[in-house]
Amino acid sequence: MRIRQFIDEGLGNSSYLLISEQAGVAALIDPQRDVDRYLDAAAVAGVRITHAFETHLHADFISGSRELAARVGARTCASAAAELGFDHLPLADGDHVVVGDVKLTALATPGHTPEHLSYLAEDLGAPDQPPVLFSGGSLLVGAVARTDLVDHEHTVGLAHQLFHSLHDKILRLPDDVAVYPTHGAGSFCAAVTSAAHHTTIGWERQFNPLLQLATPEEFAAELLRSLPSYPAYFGQPRAINQRGPRVLGGLPALAPLPPREVQTRQSRGEAVVDLRPVLRYAEGHIPGAYHVELRPAFATWVGWVVPFGTPVILVSDASDAHEEAVRQLIRIGYDNLPGYLAGGMAAWEQAHLPVERLPVLTVAEVRARLARGEPLVVLDVRQDAEWRAGHISRAHHVEAGALAAADLALLHDGPIATHCGHQSRAATALSILERRGYANTFLIAGGLSAWEEAGFAVERPGPTSP
Repeated sequence: MRIRQFIDEGLGNSSYLLISEQAGVAALIDPQRDVDRYLDAAAVAGVRITHAFETHLHADFISGSRELAARVGARTCASAAAELGFDHLPLADGDHVVVGDVKLTALATPGHTPEHLSYLAEDLGAPDQPPVLFSGGSLLVGAVARTDLVDHEHTVGLAHQLFHSLHDKILRLPDDVAVYPTHGAGSFCAAVTSAAHHTTIGWERQFNPLLQLATPEEFAAELLRSLPSYPAYFGQPRAINQRGPRVLGGLPALAPLPPREVQTRQSRGEAVVDLRPVLRYAEGHIPGAYHVELRPAFATWVGWVVPFGTPVILVSDASDAHEEAVRQLIRIGYDNLPGYLAGGMAAWEQAHLPVERLPVLTVAEVRARLARGEPLVVLDVRQDAEWRAGHISRAHHVEAGALAAADLALLHDGPIATHCGHQSRAATALSILERRGYANTFLIAGGLSAWEEAGFAVERPGPTSP
């Protein structure tokens, strides 16, 4: 038995290729939609993928099980309680499936979702070796998964279920059982987690702080206290995964769109997403375009600010960025991809179409303006936890993901300088403000990191009183 881990740093998730070497077959645990990666790895290993196992109905990505079924005939295995609307093998607690020399036993571990299963994998050819647990969204590295993504009314009840799944089922396994979770560092499906990608039952039993809590009530209270906000698109994938995602058959090909067609499509409500580096966007961009820099978290932020189901047109400096952008977008269900701006911003400007430019301020310039008493609003768009850890004195705070719908007490013609930790989220936030009619905006270059590196004061919370 051999395990190949596929890590998506942007979504904070892992998929696993579980290989039965002697039998020449393999299974996938929680595959994402761009399955060519798994098929290439299986070909290199000389094995055939015969099964895909789903731990739960995912809220953060679209499952690749149907793609695998269409491409190589892999059988989807999932919880019977998930009530999938397509062909699959329904499993209940204690059911098992044999893949070559590997036996996978389903463990009902509700909490993160009501239908959640974990899978205990045993190598039948090496019975002296400890089994491996694929824990999905139950036990994570140093944490557990959140319980508020299905229905807020059931958050506490699911937290109680997760407590019992952990203590009555998972923690009864031996200490030497390796644990491979689906959700990890960077995943909005998780509470705060370690950067490690796998762990053991023994380590978690000893060091995971949530496992030290003695009652379901204490566990739920602590879990709910630590939950951050999550992207707007999370409301969609669970239902899509239940009824069965559309089979794409590969990465969609983008069409080159001339500038005036892009302008026309944008006027009809299609989203233009500029994925160029922040400063290139600031130098000149299409009015009303969303800016989301192409980085590991690109899809997450598109899913946070672009309404789900909206057609997305890409703007980049070079077409070699398109494959990565498309790969990330289809993972979260943004399939309506008409094309990209042919010739980039150079072609747009040559067509004499309007261009917006974004002034950039250094942290020294911001500090000087504030010291002079200028009416400059500093808008911090980081997550709430980042803001609480330290911020610029008298700054305003609204998370970037909340800006589109937030009731902003800001003057539309007043000067607003926006920052995040560095500058990527700040540029995304400024594109939202531009769409909302705020015309006098500035980007603070380098964000709070540059502010602190310059030695400027940061307001931090004082010690908590006993």
